[in-house]
Amino acid sequence: MKIRLFLGLAIWALTYFVSSAQSLLKTGVWRGVTKTATGVEIPFNFEVANSGRQTQLAIINGSERFRITDVKYQADSIFIHMPLFDSQFRLKHTHGKLTGRWIKNLGAKLVAMGFEATPNTSWRFKTPEKPAVNITGRWSVPFVSDGKTDLTVGEFKQVGAKVTGTFLSTTGDYRFLEGVVTGNNLYLSAFDGGHDYLFTAKVNGSKITGGKFYAGLTSVDHWSGVKNANAKLPDAYTLTALKPGYKKLAFTFKDLNGQKVSLTDSRFRNKVVIVQILGSWCPNCMDETAYLVDYYKRFHAKGVEVVGLAYERTADFANSQRTVKQLKGRFNIQYPLLITGYTPSAGDPAKSLPMLAKVVGFPTTIIIDKKGDVRKIHTGFSGPGTGEHYKEFIAEFEQLTNDLLAERR
Repeated sequence: MKIRLFLGLAIWALTYFVSSAQSLLKTGVWRGVTKTATGVEIPFNFEVANSGRQTQLAIINGSERFRITDVKYQADSIFIHMPLFDSQFRLKHTHGKLTGRWIKNLGAKLVAMGFEATPNTSWRFKTPEKPAVNITGRWSVPFVSDGKTDLTVGEFKQVGAKVTGTFLSTTGDYRFLEGVVTGNNLYLSAFDGGHDYLFTAKVNGSKITGGKFYAGLTSVDHWSGVKNANAKLPDAYTLTALKPGYKKLAFTFKDLNGQKVSLTDSRFRNKVVIVQILGSWCPNCMDETAYLVDYYKRFHAKGVEVVGLAYERTADFANSQRTVKQLKGRFNIQYPLLITGYTPSAGDPAKSLPMLAKVVGFPTTIIIDKKGDVRKIHTGFSGPGTGEHYKEFIAEFEQLTNDLLAERR
């Protein structure tokens, strides 16, 4: 017994010594790249900060800093667990660099992409040529995938060679994009732990041609653009509706503790209710959740309830519970989150809520008045990466809330 105890202590001490001897990541800005199946590199930058033996990262996309605190060392390996999107990095730390894989859980399978990172590298794209064009402004941008065209609006700001901006679509925006113009070549990228994007194209005057959009391990779409100050999308309140003859929404799903919650429960009675259709895998849902957490703090006492309906990558309750709990913890969500048991694909959201004509995209937000009638349905979410559009949405949404609160029952 004493020998076993001694051996156990010795192994623990050796493990601790090896772990402690592991050099921490070098502080400062790094350049990381994920690699697609064809070897295309999707770059992004992140900043490393160390406090004692603890390391924290901040992924940089434009003005956004996406904080990561779950960084673990083991001998020459580093494990970085992303706070959202059910993904992680498994890396080797050798000769000051990081090499390994970024692994994303898609529910039915794991997808791994090669990854490398270099310290003391604040550039994202090299700029061998001075920019020959300035793309600042609004652009009408079609994306083509499998023969289908998705019309979006690109909004960019260029200072020198550096470009920031995003694409707005009917289901949300592409969040904070950052890149450069070098000569007539445009490069933009973004990484948030769940999605890695690379956009390349040629710019000639008021036209963008030959665009390619790389996302994840294998996805490649084509895009182009025409500068158009009047480019705009359809009204987000017109894209989804209740079926004819319906005025109310109805559902019963389990919360994170396995307790059934219905819209007819007393907590929702005589309240303005915001129903958030979301998924923990969805970046626009992340932006909407961050907003709704603050909104709930300010409007709950006035008579507003919020409830989130989660559509996860798997119908399994335990797996969905795990990913939604991660979302809840990240944003300290105080309103109830329900596991629907449906996935986001194959028309499942509409099947779970048969009174809806369709669900076009995630997130979808349903606004219900104090009588329990659905008053408006908003598709998508334009987050902080869209600048003024985000501010305009908030002003409109909160004015609608105040109007509904002022109505008599």
